[in-house]
Amino acid sequence: MHAFRTHTCAGLTKDDVGQTIRLSGWVHRIRDHGGVLFIDLRDHYGMTQLLCDPDSPVFQDVEKVRAEWCIRIDGTVKARDADLVNPKIPTGEVEVFIRDMEVLGSASELPLQVFGDQEYPEETRLRYRFLDLRRDAMQQNMILRSNVVRSIRNRMWDQGFNEFQTPIITASSPEGARDFVVPSRLHPGKVYALPQAPQQFKQLLMVSGFDKYFQIAPCFRDEDPRADRSPTDFYQLDMEMSFVRQEDVFAAIQPVVQGLFEEFGKGRKVDTDWPLISYRDAALKYGTDKPDLRNPIEMQVVSEHFRGSGFAIFANLLEQDGTEIRAIPAPTGGSRKFCDRMNKFAQGEGLPGMGYIFWREGSEGMEAAGPLAKNIGPERTEAIRQQLDLGVGDAAFFLGGKPSTFEAVAGRARTVIGEELGLTDKDRFAFAWIVDFPMYERDDEGQLDFSHNPFSMPQGGMDALEGDPEDVLGYQYDLACNGYELISGAIRNHRPEIMFKAFELAGYGRDEVEKRFGGMVKAFQYGAPPHGGCAAGIDRIVMLLADEANIREVILFPMNQRAEDLMMGAPSEPVSGQLLELGLRVVPKD
Repeated sequence: MHAFRTHTCAGLTKDDVGQTIRLSGWVHRIRDHGGVLFIDLRDHYGMTQLLCDPDSPVFQDVEKVRAEWCIRIDGTVKARDADLVNPKIPTGEVEVFIRDMEVLGSASELPLQVFGDQEYPEETRLRYRFLDLRRDAMQQNMILRSNVVRSIRNRMWDQGFNEFQTPIITASSPEGARDFVVPSRLHPGKVYALPQAPQQFKQLLMVSGFDKYFQIAPCFRDEDPRADRSPTDFYQLDMEMSFVRQEDVFAAIQPVVQGLFEEFGKGRKVDTDWPLISYRDAALKYGTDKPDLRNPIEMQVVSEHFRGSGFAIFANLLEQDGTEIRAIPAPTGGSRKFCDRMNKFAQGEGLPGMGYIFWREGSEGMEAAGPLAKNIGPERTEAIRQQLDLGVGDAAFFLGGKPSTFEAVAGRARTVIGEELGLTDKDRFAFAWIVDFPMYERDDEGQLDFSHNPFSMPQGGMDALEGDPEDVLGYQYDLACNGYELISGAIRNHRPEIMFKAFELAGYGRDEVEKRFGGMVKAFQYGAPPHGGCAAGIDRIVMLLADEANIREVILFPMNQRAEDLMMGAPSEPVSGQLLELGLRVVPKD
C-alpha cells in the first residue's frame, strides 16, 4: 500500500464498498453525533466523509483531532444509508470507517477558518494566504487561472505562434510606469530594471526573423494599487507578428479571447461582433476609453440647447472656449427621487451637482419637470427630449465645462445609472476595440509626452509628425470588455527616422534615444519588417471569468494595497553587507 493514499478524497464510489483503503488530507469539519465522530476529510480533489466510534482502535486518537490537521487514515469503505446519501459530492454514496490514523501535521489555533463562508479582513487573509488558499472559492479561482493559461497556450500554438522567453533583468524603458530597479554589484553605480513588458525584446524577435511570437510574460511596474491592478507584478499574454496591419492583429487575437470566454464564461453570452470605436467617440459617448457596452446608454452633446438659454450657469459656461454640455440619457429614471440620488452622487464626486430633467404625465399630456426645464423653457426642453429619444418616465442628466474636467465623472455616472435602473445586462461579455489613440498628451505642467505606447507607428508616418503633435493619432488599440481594459497593443514604429522624430517631439533627443534604446535602434537599421502585436492581461481576464471585483482574488500570493507582502515580510530592510556589496547607503526621509 502507498505510504499516504490509495485514493484521493474524490475517488471513492459505491463500487469500493468493503475495500480497505488509505486516504490523506486535511480535516475540514468534525461532528460529534452522540459519541460517533464524523470527519469531512479534504484534499485538492474533493471530500470524503469518515466516521469513527468507540469500536475503532484509534478512537481516542481521533477524538484529539482538530480542524485543518493533516492526517493519514486507513479504513473500510461503507455504503451510506439511502437517506444519508449526499448527491452534491462524488463520494456522497460512501463513507470510510477509520481503523488506523497517523497525524502528518497538527495545526495551531486557526487565525481564519477554512470551513464556511466567514468574511475576514484582507490583512488577515494575505498574512495567512496559505490557509486562505485552502478555501474552496480560492481553490476554484486558482484552478480556473491554470486552465485559462493552458487554454491560451493551446490556442496560440494552434495558430502557429512560437513561445519564447525574454529576459527578466534588462535596461530601463519608458513604458508609462515606474521601473523596479536592481542595483548592479559588478557595475557599481549602475542599475538593471525588471521589465515593465517584453516590448523591445519582442520587437527584436521580429527583426530576427521569427514571424509569430507569444509568451505568458511576467511584467513588473511600480504602480499605485487599484482593485483591478497589482501594484508590483502581473502576467500577460504577450504576442507579436510580422508583416501585419492592425486588422491582422485583431483577427489573430479575437478567436483566442472569444474562445476563452466561451469556454470558461459559465454559459454567459459572449459577443462575437467587436465594434471599432475611436478614442474620441469613446470619450464622448461613454466618458472612458474602456466602455462597458452591456450598458446601452450613450451620452450626447447638447450644447446648442443651452446656448443663450435662461439657465445662466450653462449659458455663461458656453461662452468660454473649449466648453460643452453633455447629456446622459436615463430611460426609466424619470422620478424626482432618482434624480436627487444622482445629484447626490455628483456631489460625492466633487462636483456642485448635476442638472436634470425628467418627463412625466401631466394634466395636459407629457410634461418636463425639474429646475432645468423651468429655466430653459418648453421649446428647448422638447428639443432635448427628441434628440435623446426619451419619453414619459425617462430622465436626462447634464454636465458641462471643458470635457477634461467632467468626462470621467460623467462616465462613472453613466455606469451608476445603467446599474441602478437595471439597464446593464449582467449576463454577457461585451467587447469593443478602442482605436485611433492620440500619440501625445500634455501633462499638468504643459509638457508634451507620449500618451500611450512610445514605440507605436504614427498614422501618416513622418508627414503626420510635421504638424501639431496633439493632432497625431497612433496605430494603437485597446480591447475593452465590461468596463475593463483587457488588451493593449499597436502597430510598431520600425523606421528609425520616424522613431527619432516621434521621441524628439516628446522631449527625447537623438543621443538619449540611442543610449536608452540602442539595441532596437541599431536593429532597425538592418532590414526591420513592419510588425505589430498586443498584450492581454491574464489576471484581469481571470478576474472577469471568476466574477471577482478584486484582482487579488485570482492571484496566488498578491501584495496588499500598500505593495507589501504580509506573509513573506517584503519589502524588508537590507542588511549592511548587502548595501556594502552594492556600494549603496540608505538616505533617511525627513
